[in-house]
Amino acid sequence: MSRTANMLYSLLFLGLLLALSLASLPALLSFSAASETPLLNGKLAHAIEKHYDKQFPLKEFGTNAWAALEFTLFGEGRPGVVVGREDWLFTDEEFKPASNPQQLQDNWRMIAAVQEEFKRRDIDLVLALLPAKARLYPEQLAAAKPVATQQALYAQAHALMQTQQLPGPDLLPALQQAKSAAAVFLRTDTHWTPHGAEATAKALAEYLAARGDWSRGEQRFVTRTSDSQPHKGDLLSFLPMAPYFAALQPQAESLQPRHTEAAEAAEAGAETAADLFGDAQPQVALVGTSYSANPKWNFAGALKQALGSDLLNYAEDGHGPLVPMLRLLQRERAETADLRLVIWEFPERYLMLPSDLSGFDSAWLERLRGNEQLALRDPVKSATAP
Repeated sequence: MSRTANMLYSLLFLGLLLALSLASLPALLSFSAASETPLLNGKLAHAIEKHYDKQFPLKEFGTNAWAALEFTLFGEGRPGVVVGREDWLFTDEEFKPASNPQQLQDNWRMIAAVQEEFKRRDIDLVLALLPAKARLYPEQLAAAKPVATQQALYAQAHALMQTQQLPGPDLLPALQQAKSAAAVFLRTDTHWTPHGAEATAKALAEYLAARGDWSRGEQRFVTRTSDSQPHKGDLLSFLPMAPYFAALQPQAESLQPRHTEAAEAAEAGAETAADLFGDAQPQVALVGTSYSANPKWNFAGALKQALGSDLLNYAEDGHGPLVPMLRLLQRERAETADLRLVIWEFPERYLMLPSDLSGFDSAWLERLRGNEQLALRDPVKSATAP
């Protein structure tokens, strides 16, 4: 290459760099640090660097371009998502082995400890083990498949339930049947649809009635369906192609929200609804994850309608199934004194995931795990033994 060409390329590169730097100046000038940010230890410089890096014009474009390249050429996204057929997305938590080989045993010992605690309180515990999205939609999987331990997990968990004499329905057939009428999981989201939540609620109510654990209550509920709304699935965050390549992302989907309320309250109005039911406390509690906590799916409402009874919802967003349950057990005994039944919504993939229990007193957790005999028992080995 001639010297003139080298100079032209160098000047072009310097010109582009200068243009981008000038374009970034407004963002740099807009920076303001907290008044207490120290200058001498480098924290101020680090804050300026982070702000500038975030506002750099090519950063977002480069991120979008790389994500678009991975998705269109290789059918892949960022770590956290598995891309399936026809723009179906799955969380990679349903595909990977547990990071800790003993994770299933650890989680199951905690489940057994929770069951023992409810027995001491004379409260029935029912485990609503939710089948994984990849298990319900194997036809939408592409090249990536769940590892063998994940494929065997649902059946293994039900074997553990039988060994532990922990009640809970097999929800897989009910959801497989329901998906023939409408989707039971959202295509670009980790969560189920209101239709899937309703099918699960009905299956739970039928299971409890067949066992004699719960007789359908006399309270009536009505469910109203709103107009469809655009829904951005949480798994799309692992395909960061917007705004420059948003057209290449999986097609947007819609969600029809549902809302369930007591029939008497709907007829009487919100002002007098409280007077109709007085101070009676529900005898049923729901504990679980965002599948139960997020009103978009209306699982708590569908469960009320299926059971014919009001319930207390202790589910939480973003903490998995164990943390909300432990928080319920730490509440005042007076709050749980009227409970007869606790339904624990538990997505199967969480059996292979650790939970952050650092917010709980370690001594209390050890007491909850029970006596030495319970601590030494290995329910996983017992359930899988020939």
